[in-house]
Amino acid sequence: MSDELELLRDWDADAAPLTETTRAQARHRLLNTMTRTERRPDTAPSRRHVLRLAAAAVVTVAVTGTAILIAPDGADEGGRADTGTNAPRMRNAGAVTVLNGAAALASRHEGPVAPRNDQFIYSKRVIKETEQKTGAVKTYVDVNWDSVDGSQRSLTMELGRVIWEDPMGEKENVWPPREWSALKKLPTDPEQLIRGIIDGGMSDKPLDEFTAWEWYDAYFMLGELLKWPVLPEGLRPAAYAALALVPGVKATPGVKDSAGRTGVGISYPAGPSEKGKYLIFDRDSYEFLGFRDERTSRSGKKTYIQLSHVVDWAIVDRLRQRP
Repeated sequence: MSDELELLRDWDADAAPLTETTRAQARHRLLNTMTRTERRPDTAPSRRHVLRLAAAAVVTVAVTGTAILIAPDGADEGGRADTGTNAPRMRNAGAVTVLNGAAALASRHEGPVAPRNDQFIYSKRVIKETEQKTGAVKTYVDVNWDSVDGSQRSLTMELGRVIWEDPMGEKENVWPPREWSALKKLPTDPEQLIRGIIDGGMSDKPLDEFTAWEWYDAYFMLGELLKWPVLPEGLRPAAYAALALVPGVKATPGVKDSAGRTGVGISYPAGPSEKGKYLIFDRDSYEFLGFRDERTSRSGKKTYIQLSHVVDWAIVDRLRQRP
């Protein structure tokens, strides 16, 4: 819960009282984080939760001369959105171009995947972690076997540490869904996908009426979804295109991935805790390259830059089986 506690600590004591809507949204996110923490109380933040959102202003930034399209509804004179009202409808043209390009590329190259419920999704991820003050670098190779339907124990790794995940209980649920059948039910239309992940899929209002809190949740949950190494056909392109609809996403050139490739970083500069966190894409082809993240040690004395990318994945029949 470190990110949510940071939000509370940094909250301006002179700010106006929270509305009931804002309080409900905050409770929703805190409870979701508590659920994730209770499943892994003694581990570092999960590989599935690299992207974090902070409740702060949506920032408008120009990228390499690219025009920014702005419709400033819902923003005050300082450019900040009232979390109890509509979010400012701002689109960074550079970010939109990259994300829509990535969606088109993924559509052309993906194929149908149909794992059986008794199988596992194998993936291998390389994480290169640099301690900011000393420059010391460590490289981890995390190998994971996730149960396709969530009914069997899964084996995952966190910075080289092996973690066993027990099957979920009847009333437990996580995001993204662990069951392939549940992933297949998610919409592959970008706008419908956003509505489908907000408020448990119960939201039917137009995107123009989304509050800033709802956009924060949409960005966070779409980023979590994209961390899965393989998704049902059409879902990954939809997630990229849906991110392009989120007001405030930003494109930053010159961001390197864990393989040393230089690309364009897509971020959501909504607050201090999002600083330095990117989804990285090739600047020419728009191929997705990996993630850049920052984490702080439990003591709070060290900060690490994490670069990661998936190098292999497959559908296998057994735990520890490799392709």
